[in-house]
Amino acid sequence: MPVRLPLVTEDASRVLLEALIDYAGLFPPAGLTMPVAVRQYAHYRAGGTGWMLGRFICPAAALEQFSTHADPLLPRDAGAIPWRVSVTGSGDLGADLAAIAAFNERHRVCFDECSAVVDSLEVRADSEQAIRTIDAAVPRELTVYLELPLAQASALMPVVADTGRRAKMRTGGVVSEAFPAAEAVIAFLSACIAAGVTAKATAGLHHPVCGLYRLTYDEQATVGPMFGHLNLLVAAAWLLQGGDTASALALLTERDATRFQITPEQVVWVGRDATQDFDRTLLHRLRTTLLAGVGSCSFTEPVDELRALQWI
Repeated sequence: MPVRLPLVTEDASRVLLEALIDYAGLFPPAGLTMPVAVRQYAHYRAGGTGWMLGRFICPAAALEQFSTHADPLLPRDAGAIPWRVSVTGSGDLGADLAAIAAFNERHRVCFDECSAVVDSLEVRADSEQAIRTIDAAVPRELTVYLELPLAQASALMPVVADTGRRAKMRTGGVVSEAFPAAEAVIAFLSACIAAGVTAKATAGLHHPVCGLYRLTYDEQATVGPMFGHLNLLVAAAWLLQGGDTASALALLTERDATRFQITPEQVVWVGRDATQDFDRTLLHRLRTTLLAGVGSCSFTEPVDELRALQWI
């Protein structure tokens, strides 16, 4: 992951978008093979927009396969930043933790100079008991994202806060039914703010701005409404500074890309009734305390579409 520059030297776009995209190329709708996904990640990491790239998302059961294909591509220079990996749970927490420990031990030999490290675990939790069990089992050095059912997020978020872990919400999929109501997304973000919990979002977020898109890469795929990661970020920033729910919903569902503007100092939403400004200090607070990142099976789509919008 990139090393962040001092805040005073950063443009608003850098503050908002740095290390935003956790690369989930193995997962639908991309569904790439491990060799292809690993090569793509190495390519993106080395490119001019590599600063936008976060972790490689890998199922726990595929860590050994990841090692096989990633090893020849890992950085070998002294002082190089290791690849960071986030593991998705299989449902067998003990087996997942054993796989993570074995992976990290294998790569620890040259950790200071090269290699890769699993430093994040993403696992589903649908009850207080599940949250407590996961928290008790997982070493504190692993960042844990607890994927909560959105219908239970408000009730479970204080429990997540009590453990000091993080939350995760699923915001889409390959079928229309996988996309939650905008109100549920706003409620999740509001619950995070109220409890002081940092979160990430995943699925259906590879476009910057909300709109109608094909749900898979099949030319005959169903078209449906998808959230945009810019919408999500700006709506979250609005809520973080104490904004009202109605305006947050308007931000989350805004489909006119021209209403989102950026300058070196701030992000601006030109609303129908008023203009809202979000300065770098707020954006930095957003990314460090509320929305740490988003998972996407594509990195090229966010980059290409943000370039077209002249945000990067």
